Amino acid sequence: MLDRFTWYRQASYRWAGDGLTVYIDPWQVPEGQDPADVIFLTHAHFDHYSQEDIERLRKDDTEIVATRDLAQELSGSVTAVVPGDSGEAKGVRYQAVPAYNVLEDRLQYHPKENRWVGYVLTLGDRDVYHAGDTDHLPELESISVQTAFVPIGGTFTMDPGQAAGLVKAMRPSLAVPMHYGFVCGSPEDAERFRKEAAPVEVEILQSIHDWESDAPARPDGRE
Repeated sequence: MLDRFTWYRQASYRWAGDGLTVYIDPWQVPEGQDPADVIFLTHAHFDHYSQEDIERLRKDDTEIVATRDLAQELSGSVTAVVPGDSGEAKGVRYQAVPAYNVLEDRLQYHPKENRWVGYVLTLGDRDVYHAGDTDHLPELESISVQTAFVPIGGTFTMDPGQAAGLVKAMRPSLAVPMHYGFVCGSPEDAERFRKEAAPVEVEILQSIHDWESDAPARPDGRE
């Protein structure tokens, strides 16, 4: 199933199948990639919301699903969502779910009041959870999907152990680490996640970009 996914950086993915091309948080997508039928955006940080990538990938009939703050900045066919909203875009069913920080040392990065999101998406014959940027939240434990993409880089989101705790509570058939090796976190974090998430099966995708695990965080503290 993961052969339909392409991982760019951080939480940026393309899914292609059933005549559709779907992007989630497109960032630094290379030239020549297929245009988007649907784009899902989780929140406003630069490594998740790239207007340059969006404009390059969108077509006249591209549908965009985005948080309310981002929807106000975008034109065209744009649907604004908050946690709890659900709908369908080009046949892709979606539900927006909460994504925010609860640990004291990173509350400022993804405040709950921003109402930023992750998504549960029906892609092909599978339900897929893309967490966006979040900590381990009790309300996420009841999400029922076959595949869960979760951030593991720490600093701004869950670290490998915290992410492992979430997927063990959720019990997806497959868990995929993301949001590491670029800006924060290292490739070694994926192996730690695999070990700590057991017995949940973990598959580690290879980014099409070279690792930048030593890259510093932004000076303003926002990733």
